[in-house]
Amino acid sequence: MSPIPIINAGDGSHAHPTQTLTDLLTITRELGKVDGIKIGFCGDLKFGRTVHSLIKALARYKGVEIVLIAPDELRLPDYIKHDICDRNHLPYTECSSIEEVIGELDVLYMTRVQKERFLDEDEYDRVKDCFVLDNAKMALAKDKMAVLHPLPRVNEILPEVDSDPRAAYFRQVGNGKFVRMALILTLLKLKEQGAAPSPSLGIYMDSVKCSNAKCICNLENVKPRFHEEDGVLRCVYCDHKAQK
Repeated sequence: MSPIPIINAGDGSHAHPTQTLTDLLTITRELGKVDGIKIGFCGDLKFGRTVHSLIKALARYKGVEIVLIAPDELRLPDYIKHDICDRNHLPYTECSSIEEVIGELDVLYMTRVQKERFLDEDEYDRVKDCFVLDNAKMALAKDKMAVLHPLPRVNEILPEVDSDPRAAYFRQVGNGKFVRMALILTLLKLKEQGAAPSPSLGIYMDSVKCSNAKCICNLENVKPRFHEEDGVLRCVYCDHKAQK
């Protein structure tokens, strides 16, 4: 762990905190609130770190409902459903079609299918075009629905949607610039004040390992460290449960 404050700009398929702050700001600016919204996540929900982070943040708000739109190969991991949604009483439903739910949504969060996450290129080719947002689907949506996308896009949102006033993804990019500027300024002020937060190093446990096979402590010469949360040991690097 570094004694110098670090801004997490995204770690693999697990989390993307700065994007989550950007997403929350965008939802607030577009809809005027986060509490009580119904948000659909569409596309790569298995590897999409922006989706994982935002769902974890939404669990802190009241009355939020989540719709998970993905093919079987890219469904949201069970540990997020159980550890975040179920534990925090965050209701979710799953479906395989944008058309059947878009009329109910306040936010549609599109994601690209990430080719770099696939070991089998044939499997990528099978799912890459599962969901494509176009004007015909947008015609089924609410007048005030907001379309978000962390970008870059591939072909999951057609350019014809860009001119729709509900297409918020370019405004989302602008919000991201201001969010990250604010984070950097906050760290600089903390340094000037001598009040930079000390990192939590957790506890080194030689007999316990992280359950995430892709965690840095399983891939590199890094000692596994854990912190306790609600009676459960979690990795300080990736937040996965400990495995004895």
